[in-house]
Order: sequence, then C-alpha cells, then structure tokens
Amino acid sequence: MKGPLFYSKILLFGEYGIIQDSKGLSIPYNFYNGALKKEDHPSPEAIASNGHLKRFVTYLESLQTEQPDLVQFDIATLQKDVNEGMYFDSSIPQGYGVGSSGALVAAIYDKYAQHKITVLENLTREKLLELKTIFSQMESFFHGKSSGLDPLNSYLSIPILINSKDNIEATGIPTQSFDGKGAVFLLDSGIVGETAPMVNIFMENLKDKGFRNMLKSQFVKHTDACVENFLVGDIKSLFTNTKKLSKVVLSHFKPMIPEEFHGIWQKGIETNDYYLKLCGSGGGGYILGFTQDLERAKASLKDYKLEVVYQF
Repeated sequence: MKGPLFYSKILLFGEYGIIQDSKGLSIPYNFYNGALKKEDHPSPEAIASNGHLKRFVTYLESLQTEQPDLVQFDIATLQKDVNEGMYFDSSIPQGYGVGSSGALVAAIYDKYAQHKITVLENLTREKLLELKTIFSQMESFFHGKSSGLDPLNSYLSIPILINSKDNIEATGIPTQSFDGKGAVFLLDSGIVGETAPMVNIFMENLKDKGFRNMLKSQFVKHTDACVENFLVGDIKSLFTNTKKLSKVVLSHFKPMIPEEFHGIWQKGIETNDYYLKLCGSGGGGYILGFTQDLERAKASLKDYKLEVVYQF
C-alpha cells in the first residue's frame, strides 16, 4: 500500500502576524513530501511513526465524538490500517517550519474522512474555511494550537492567500523566472525548532501593550505590504518592505532567532546582500531568505547551504 504524496509548505509571509489578523501567503514546496504506507519489514523509523499514528487515531476518535458536526472518519478502517503497521513515510524535516505535521493531517483526512471536501470542487471561501477549521482541530494534536493552514496548503497543493482569520482564498502567484537573479531561499539553522514554546513566548509578549502596538504599526503593516507586493510582482517595493520586516523581527522577535544567526541577520540588513525572516515559528529549523542577487547572497553566506524556493 502507498497513498498519494502530500507536499511540504512554506509560509512566505504571515508567521505570528496571522494570529493577529495580518495577511499571509502560503505556498506548496514540492521538494519535500510524505505518504501513508504499509510494509512487510518496517524500519525503526516506520515503527516509531506507527506509534505516533496510534496516538493520533485515539485523538481523532475523541475529536469526532466531541464535535460530531465538524468531521467524521472511517475510524474502523483507520484503526485496522494502523494496527497492520501503517506509517507516514516522509522526507519533510520535523521542526523545520515546512509543515511536517500538516502533510500527515492532509493525508489522513484525504484517505479516511467521510463526506470530505475535495480539490475538484468549486472551492468557495466557506469550503476553504470549513477545511481550515477541521485541519486546525486535527493538527492541534501536534502543536497545542494550530491555524490549520499547513494541512490546508498540503491538501490542496495550491498557494493560499490569508486576508484575515475568516477570509482566505486560493490564489495565483507570479510565474517563476528560472534565469532571474532574485530568489527566495531556505537557510538551514541546523537546529530543530519546537513550535509550542515559541508560540507561548509570543502569547506572553502579547500581554505587553508596547509589543501589541509594535505588531500593529510595524510588523503587520510590513507583512501586509510584502504580500501585496509579491502577488503583483512589484519586486522593488517587495525588497524595501522585506528589509523593514527583517529589521522589526530582529528587534522584537530575538528569542525566535537562534543566537548564532543574530549577526548574520544584521549583516544582511547592512549589506543588502539578502534579508532574513522567520520560516514558521522559528527557534530553529529553516530561516527564510530574500535576495535580489542570488550569487551575491551565496557568496555572503558561503558557510551555509541555501535551498532555492522561488526565483524572480
């Protein structure tokens, strides 16, 4: 048995901001993927994944009992498959901000949900919100609190534009230019990040009025501008606003940036070789980079491996 592939995702803009109703833009990232599988001779990783799935099934059982109108699964078949050793075979790194749990949630919903909303339907805003709500509840098993966006992106495999909490839509993004000098890239911090502690720090900071004001007047403002610039292909304004966003994050989200990257972050702002921002909740995993000259960014970050996500 081998299920369909579900891809990783990248939230280009909107990390933390979408909790406070900023815009967000999430795109599928096909470099990593995962699928549900069964094998006669499972590896230790497959056995560990199967153990996680068993706990997840117990959670889903109670979810559909507590919220019968939200979602119903074919629990009997799901349990049978898990008892027969089904696991999630994934190349998506965990704790890297690219949606490993999101892809798993999408795969389970796709195979076992009853009366599911499919990609082939006319995806109205109501249907997208319904899916997001279901996925949010399913994924909260892994993170404590989830927006549901990662599984939504993985399930639909199309870019998602977040206008606000209750207003999301499928969107198109400008076509890549593979010979373009500009790029969005991933920088590997070499550290596994955990979502829950980072979100807790953010929630704690929200109690401070000054922090809330900064979010509204700077962080959300620059994030919204970046999303709008990216969607219409206004590269000049995009880099102006990404630089502003990078500065704000370095000043106000220091705990989310691994310490050894503070200097590199600052260097990008000073040299204009590249600008860094959080990828997901931070604390480790990937850092997202934007550059107008990929070769210059590579030279400037020669000690690091850059993975290109999108080229202008």
